[in-house]
Amino acid sequence: MSTHLATPSTGKVTFGGVLRSESIRFFSLNSTRVLILVAVVLNMGIAVLGVWGVGSFASEAPPMAGVPDMTSPEFTAELLGSGLAFSQLILGVLGVLLMSGEFTTGSAVSTFLASPQRLRVLGAKALLITILSALVQLISSVLTYLVCLPLAKNYNMKLDFFASHFQNVLWYGALAVVMAALIGLALGAILRNSAGGITSLVALFFVLPIVTGLLTMLADWVQNVVQFLPDQLGMSLALPQSYPSDLELWQQLVGVAGWTLIPLILGAWLLKARDI
Repeated sequence: MSTHLATPSTGKVTFGGVLRSESIRFFSLNSTRVLILVAVVLNMGIAVLGVWGVGSFASEAPPMAGVPDMTSPEFTAELLGSGLAFSQLILGVLGVLLMSGEFTTGSAVSTFLASPQRLRVLGAKALLITILSALVQLISSVLTYLVCLPLAKNYNMKLDFFASHFQNVLWYGALAVVMAALIGLALGAILRNSAGGITSLVALFFVLPIVTGLLTMLADWVQNVVQFLPDQLGMSLALPQSYPSDLELWQQLVGVAGWTLIPLILGAWLLKARDI
């Protein structure tokens, strides 16, 4: 009796295969599901509190000269985007963990042995976090609208899904979150450390705006710098009334592209040049 040993088949590593592998591994983590849930709930909760608070005040306070109409469609729509900064932070943290986790857990060795082309792995991670962050923010904005609509009607606040004001919150809000997530991914590739990447992300999106805001009281020219910061660029697109900007639309979009691509290019170069 003879035993036949089958010759093992060799598989070809493709971008689709790497993307599928990254997706399975990413969504198998409890931290991923928890952070996504927190992002959606927090975005909705802050918007509900904003509509309820403003609606209660507007219904009791008499109209005052020089004060904008708080029941207008523009004002109400931007209330629905009041939790956008927290969505940027949470999805940005997910971007950091998606890349830095490879090095903090030591799985980078097996990942790059299975797929020696490191830029292909980075590209798959970038596509994954882009799709994920965009979908999470879009779904979150739609759910926020549905939850806040009856509350807004109760206080006679105008809210229209297809109005340009809410469409800015919907689409440019998703763009702002995608930018933060990709910057987080790039920081994870550059620093290779979860704590360092998250700290740098918080400093960029929360600490730096506070510092520059204080400096504007000492020098007027600082205001020209502030409008090019990533948080200001994303917010001024989604919430133009709350975050006014002197930049034109194309300039804001170029700024968002620059803040997204330059860190990713640096992260890609370092990922390819350094040892694991």
